[in-house]
Amino acid sequence: MLSRRLTLRLAVFATLSLIASHVVAQDDNHPPKGFVALFNGKDFDEWTGGITKNPKELAAMSKEERSAWDAKMKKGIHEHWHVDNGVLVSDGDPNFFLSTPRDYGDFEMWVDWKIEKDGDSGIYLRGVPQVQIWDPTNKGEFKNGCNKGSGGLWNNKKHERFPSEVADKPVGEWNRMYIRMVGPYVTVKLNGKKVTDNVIMDNYYDAKSPVPMQGPIYLQTHTTKLYFKNVFVREIPAEEANRDLEKMKGDHAEFKPIFNGKDLSGWEGATKTYSVVDGVIKCTGGTHGNLLTEDSYDNFVARLEFKLPPGGNNGLAIRAPMSQSDIAYEGMEVQVLDNTADQYKDLHPYQFCGSLYGLAPALTGYLRPVGKWNFEQMTVDGDHLTVELNGYEILDTNIAKAAEKPMDGKEHPGAARKEGRFGFLGHQDPVEFRNISVKRLSTTKSS
Repeated sequence: MLSRRLTLRLAVFATLSLIASHVVAQDDNHPPKGFVALFNGKDFDEWTGGITKNPKELAAMSKEERSAWDAKMKKGIHEHWHVDNGVLVSDGDPNFFLSTPRDYGDFEMWVDWKIEKDGDSGIYLRGVPQVQIWDPTNKGEFKNGCNKGSGGLWNNKKHERFPSEVADKPVGEWNRMYIRMVGPYVTVKLNGKKVTDNVIMDNYYDAKSPVPMQGPIYLQTHTTKLYFKNVFVREIPAEEANRDLEKMKGDHAEFKPIFNGKDLSGWEGATKTYSVVDGVIKCTGGTHGNLLTEDSYDNFVARLEFKLPPGGNNGLAIRAPMSQSDIAYEGMEVQVLDNTADQYKDLHPYQFCGSLYGLAPALTGYLRPVGKWNFEQMTVDGDHLTVELNGYEILDTNIAKAAEKPMDGKEHPGAARKEGRFGFLGHQDPVEFRNISVKRLSTTKSS
């Protein structure tokens, strides 16, 4: 029989254990599982400085210019930021933001922040402004939408810029913010409420291009005193990001798988040039050949994943005839290519990954590293062709207009085809494909 004292001790221990199990992971600078702390609660020696500046300008600096710039930023943050009892504090100088010293691609993060009356701040994602933070009661900023609350993408012009509701705590109280960024899509939760739901973040520096695929995270300062703590980040692996992108695109019931994951049933042409292993179609290295669907398609949306080896080269056939000849001309080809390989350093713009070969160039810089799975969605509707790679729209073109003046100076009779096969155009490299599905479009949108 237990003594009363021992029983009491066990009861106290059990109570403390229960309380400990319910402590929020972020408290006291303890990152949630899978996250790492960007701020150690003691100093910010591992951070650098930043400001609203086009990344292309930074990239264009000479080695000496960049070194001087970094030294200036580093000096500035130590003059205008300090740590007070586990909290990052800024005096509000708008010329020196805290910046992570490394870049992030797809990621999720937590950050606690607090502002003072009429405060204004933000979180830059991949060096691009910004997830907005401000005092929603500041009447002087109602004209700019501060009464709509924090957590929106304030610099957006094309896509939604404001949060869905005001979820801010009163000025002077701590707010807890969660941010998830996959491709150009941003989700923000503020104090447990989702205020931004997979909204595309516009590229503040270049409205014609998507946001960069990678970049640093900034804690912005904007004239008033600011406080940050519990800054945690988790990088999202490529395969997790691809699943997210697929879910975001929706319409799953309307897409029909055209690869069963076991064999090449439903495909014809160079069936001996391709093999199926573990749910993946793989082009055999050292051999050419076009693997095409038995079915024909006119207007459609194709979704798939592909993985490139170093220097890998393949292509997606559009409205192709059943042929082992040059589909890029007899039909059309959207490039699948490792642009980073030295052997392709002199490529023409119309040859980069995602381009309509010979006719229309795709934007570059949105491929995952070699050996990682890429998620692609291609829409062919009448003469309108769009290509999205890893969530970024890298090509939006009119096929007929592009064919009037081919970029490669050659005739492209296949551009006039209105129907044909879909498939893969092998160029001797072991490029892999999986999760391949197609949605037929019954009507043609305006081109």
